[in-house]
Amino acid sequence: MNQRYSIWDGGRRAFLRKMSFGVGGAALHCLWGAEEEYLRPGGKPHFTPRVKSVIFLFMCGGVSAMDTFDPKDNKYAGKMLETVNSNNGKPQLRPVLHCPRVWTRYGKSGTPVCEWYPHIGGVIDDIAMVRSMYCHEVGHFPAVWEMTTGRRNRVFDFPSIGSWVGYALGSANRNLPTFVNMGRPSAPAQAGGGYLGGQESATQFQAGNTPLDNLKLPAGVTRAEREKQMEALYRLNQEFHSQHAFDAEVAARVRSYELAGTLQVAGPELVDFSKEPEHVRKLYGLNEPHTDDFGRQMLLARRLAERGVRFIQVCHGGGMGNGKWDAHDDVGDHGPLCRQTDQPIAGLIRDLKQRGMLDSTMVVWATEFGRTPYSQNNVGRDHNPHGFTCWVAGGGVKGGLVLGATDEIGHKAVENRHYVTDLQATVLKQMGLDYRKMSVVVNGRPMHMIEESAGPIEAILA
Repeated sequence: MNQRYSIWDGGRRAFLRKMSFGVGGAALHCLWGAEEEYLRPGGKPHFTPRVKSVIFLFMCGGVSAMDTFDPKDNKYAGKMLETVNSNNGKPQLRPVLHCPRVWTRYGKSGTPVCEWYPHIGGVIDDIAMVRSMYCHEVGHFPAVWEMTTGRRNRVFDFPSIGSWVGYALGSANRNLPTFVNMGRPSAPAQAGGGYLGGQESATQFQAGNTPLDNLKLPAGVTRAEREKQMEALYRLNQEFHSQHAFDAEVAARVRSYELAGTLQVAGPELVDFSKEPEHVRKLYGLNEPHTDDFGRQMLLARRLAERGVRFIQVCHGGGMGNGKWDAHDDVGDHGPLCRQTDQPIAGLIRDLKQRGMLDSTMVVWATEFGRTPYSQNNVGRDHNPHGFTCWVAGGGVKGGLVLGATDEIGHKAVENRHYVTDLQATVLKQMGLDYRKMSVVVNGRPMHMIEESAGPIEAILA
C-alpha cells in the first residue's frame, strides 16, 4: 500500500501525461467542473432564450410538398413543362403529374393535410408551416450540406447547426451529450463538428431497443463506484490541464471517453422505457409494426429534451443512397414513410404539450429540398430546390399558421420566400443566439455559421 502511494505521489505528472492519451484519460473535467475556454466561448446566450431544446426531424431524400402539406389542384395535370434535368442540366419537356392525394382540413385553423398524415393533422394547430422554403443546390449531398451547415462552399469542413449550438451554449446536463443524432444521416456534415472540433460532433444514438452499445457497467462495478471513479479522474485531470495545453484532437478524444463514462451512469435510465405509462407508449406507436422504431426515437427524443440535451437531430430514411424519400420512380413510396413517422411525430408534440414542455422545446420538420410538379419515370418526381415546405411546432411559434406559397403547380416559392438559413436563424434566435454573432476564427480567418440569410422567420414567431 505504501509503495502504491509512493509511486502515485512521485510520478503523478508523468502518469497523467501518459494516461491522457488512453482510455484512462476519460477524466470528467467538462462535466464535473467548470467549462474550459478551448471548448466553447463561455456557454452564455446572446439574449434570454425562449427554447431549451430543439428536436430537428430530417426527412432524408426530399419530400414532395404537393403530396403532403401544399395541396394543388390537378387542372394542369398532363400539361408539358419546359424544365431542366436535375442530373445533367439539359433542357427537357415533362408533363405535370396528376396528384391523387385526398386533403382534409384540420383544427381551428382549417389547414389542409393529406391522407398520409392524419395524426399530424390532429396537431396542426400547434404547427407553423412555411410553404415557401428554397435552397440553391439540386443534388442530395450538397443540399443536405446547405440545410445542415448553412453554407454551399464545401472547401472548408463546416460544422452543423447542432454543433454550433453545442459550441455556443455548452452542456446543460453534465451526464449527457449536448448534441445527439438518431438515425443514419444522409451526409457526414449532418452530425459533424467541422472546424469546431470533434468534441462538438453529435453523439450517435441508434434506433431500436439498444440506442447505445456498451451501456452496462463492467461486472462487479456499481453506479456509486463509477461516480467516485469519475470524480477522482476529474480532480487528476484538473491538475493535468493546469500544466499542459490540449490540442483539439486530444480534447475530442478525451471528450469521447468522458461521454462513455457518464453514459454508463445516466444511459441505462435514459433508455429504459419500462416505466413509461401504457398510454404514452401507445401515443408514440410503440410495439406496432410500422411505427415502433421511429416511435422509440421520438420517445427517446422527448426524454433527452426532458434531461436538458440541447439539440436532438433525428434522421429518417437516411443512409440508403440518396435517402428513402427520394421518389424518382414512384411518389407513392412516400405513403409507407409517412405511415412510419406520422403517429410518432404527432405523439411527440402531444406528449410535450401535456407535460408543459412544448413552449420550451422546438420541433422542426425539414428535408433537403422538395420534388417537382412534373413527372419523372411516369409516376415519380424529380428534385426541386425552388419551393418546398418545412414546419415548426412549439418553441414560441404561432400554431395553426401557414406562411408563404408556391406557384399554381408547386414548382417555385413566390410569396414570403425563405432561404433555408432563415430557418436556421429562427432556431438560433429561439435558443437565445444571434446568427450574426455566430463566428470563430480559423487559421486567422473569421468563419461565420451563416453568410446568406434574411434573418429569422419573424412571421411565425409569437
